[in-house]
Amino acid sequence: MSTVATPKRDASPAHERARTMLLTGNQAVAWGARLARPKVCPVYPITPQTPVLEELTAFQSEGEFDAEIITTESEHSVMSACIPASLAGVRVFTATASQGLLLMHELLHYASGARAPIVMANINRTVASPWAFWPDQTDSLSQRDTGWIQLYVESAQEALDSVVQAFRVAEGAMIPALVNLDAFYVSHAMEPVEVPAAADVDAWLPPFAPEHRLDTSKAESWGNVVSPDMFFRHRQAIEQAMEGVPARLAEADGDWQRRFGRSWGVVERYRCDGADTVVVTMGSLCGTARDAVDAMREAGEHVGLVKVRLFRPLPVAALRAALAGVRDVVVLDRNHSPGAGGILHQELRAALYGVPDAPRVHGLLTGVGGVNVPPAGIVERVRRARGAPTRPESQWTR
Repeated sequence: MSTVATPKRDASPAHERARTMLLTGNQAVAWGARLARPKVCPVYPITPQTPVLEELTAFQSEGEFDAEIITTESEHSVMSACIPASLAGVRVFTATASQGLLLMHELLHYASGARAPIVMANINRTVASPWAFWPDQTDSLSQRDTGWIQLYVESAQEALDSVVQAFRVAEGAMIPALVNLDAFYVSHAMEPVEVPAAADVDAWLPPFAPEHRLDTSKAESWGNVVSPDMFFRHRQAIEQAMEGVPARLAEADGDWQRRFGRSWGVVERYRCDGADTVVVTMGSLCGTARDAVDAMREAGEHVGLVKVRLFRPLPVAALRAALAGVRDVVVLDRNHSPGAGGILHQELRAALYGVPDAPRVHGLLTGVGGVNVPPAGIVERVRRARGAPTRPESQWTR
């Protein structure tokens, strides 16, 4: 099954009670959670995620969200509530941002190790210090080794669809999933969003029925100390489950396309046919990069875009296929790992290492801390990078 998708935006057949609504990205996330029908939602407010829990609370007060919303004293306590609820055998959803995600760090490891398929939305925001509230993906990318699936979305529509898809993929692999959307550019910007009928989503997403759950007729224990050999085998099992995630996501996305008329792929190729240079990025920068690619194509330059939707596990085979035959790759990173530079840049360099005739990979730290990056700025950066020698370190650009 191919995991490289050219975006399809087919007209969906009319569904009873399906509707188009004007929603922010945060509202779209809440609608995705509502349609997925979780039973437990521990929450704690943090800018710019707070509207997600406000919307869920409003749904519940209107009798349209049959879930227990638990308000805790911190994000650490949020994840402390998510894990046992998931292990008890119910579907669990939560949302956070920035410092809240960092406060959960030790429990993110516990959730993946416990094979608890929690789905959490994270609104990508700068991490302190200094204090700031702008879009930056360092918060979630710094959690890349915790064992969570990571998706990055570009729009409110993709946010809604990805929350629902994440439940199917996470529960199939028994691994938790993080759906990431950029602060303000996606979380607070409004756009028309097609909201599917609940009955159609119910038919697409089966109820959560894990093999191991709280059952008084079947005694089990959790959290025991294990031997080194048992821990070794447990980590192997997690890795094996992770390896199957790209195929699971491709299958879920294909089924979503057939039912709802929208496909997002695992990675997306945009105007890559005949391209000698390809821009690679994630999240809201993809929309700006699309405009830049269009402008360069109109100028006669052979430039395309590869959008990375699934970052963990990194879909190495799909990325290699998407970039085959390309001369130059320009990676735009809205994140910063001190001492390493751009995280996507370094991961892509590793993914392409040893590939015959691999493209030259240029890494640009672009939009870090929410700095505005207009299409003309991307055009300038791409043209400058193509004429420069490759360097292992990422280059700062404004």
